[in-house]
Amino acid sequence: MVVAEEVCAMARSEVRTLAAERLRPLADKGEPGTVNRPLVAELGQLGLLERLFTTGARDLCELREALAYACTEAETALALQGLGAYPVHAYGSPAQRERWLPGVRAGHTVAAFALSEPGAGSDAAALALRAHPEQGAGGWRLTGEKCWISNAPHADFYTVFARTGGVGARGVTAFLVPADRPGLTGEPLDMLSPHPIGTLTFDSVPVGPDDVLGDAGRGFRVAMETLDRFRPSVGAFAVGMAQAALDATLDWTARRDAFGGKLRDLQAVAHQVAEMSVRVEAARLLVHAAADAYDAGAADVPRRVAMAKLFATEAAQHVVDTAVQLHGARALRRGHLLEHLYREVRAPRIYEGASEVQRGIIARELYREREASRGSAG
Repeated sequence: MVVAEEVCAMARSEVRTLAAERLRPLADKGEPGTVNRPLVAELGQLGLLERLFTTGARDLCELREALAYACTEAETALALQGLGAYPVHAYGSPAQRERWLPGVRAGHTVAAFALSEPGAGSDAAALALRAHPEQGAGGWRLTGEKCWISNAPHADFYTVFARTGGVGARGVTAFLVPADRPGLTGEPLDMLSPHPIGTLTFDSVPVGPDDVLGDAGRGFRVAMETLDRFRPSVGAFAVGMAQAALDATLDWTARRDAFGGKLRDLQAVAHQVAEMSVRVEAARLLVHAAADAYDAGAADVPRRVAMAKLFATEAAQHVVDTAVQLHGARALRRGHLLEHLYREVRAPRIYEGASEVQRGIIARELYREREASRGSAG
């Protein structure tokens, strides 16, 4: 009988092959900083975008790890489709889902998740984008800015979080905003990462009740539940990159002549490779545990997903950096796999909640669980 872990390994191998043979060539033809629509369409053609909405968090982690190993651009394109469209899938009206999700699944419609602002990055509750009520019209006008938005300004629609009233997490509403709404403009940002990131400016952009995702005033819940679903798979993205760096290092140190032998014969090198392997495997196990907890509806999901994202992204940074060190100057040459990974691996420690935010979540949840345990014991 084939055990579950073997099935997962088979799935990873199949996706790696597809990524190398079908997706990598399209990624190489893409223009940095813009949406690679042929690549997104191929993800749809292969049925990979469909899996964003029809499978659990564990499968999403397996998928993202395999894609990241062979083609980080394809992984990121898939993840951004999921992040932008999942709120529509989970909270949208039947009309919203029917209008937008078929195109997302097919790779013809590009989605984006617009939460961060110039003054509200990690502190998502500090949103300043305002939704001003339209007198007598039953709708709102969005005024303000969003910043660091992946796929902006090239997406076809945005899941936008704006303040309709209250302070902090209260009074935030999620809206589905098509890119062609009057008053919505954007500019690309020149970032280290090759995928598109930009700003959005809302100059009295009209939205109505039919554009609300979920309930008015409950948008912060939409944002946090979406992030809880995708944070474990951010860790899986990091694991995929780390595994690619580890495999490249094993190959290089096994054939590189140095000091009268092979690099792998040096104890200092062998120990570093062993440490890399331990961190990759530990990260993978944490990611899988968090995804399984999410799929099971466990009470400790926020803590587990924060742990997975924190450890996996920090571990991947260490592994890729060590791989560069063991390869030497050639790893920093433009076009080398490790040069590419070195640029890609940095951002996941910041987006979808920086490492410091994850530590705060972990500590908060630990104390909450301790208090709950004491309460039940009493």
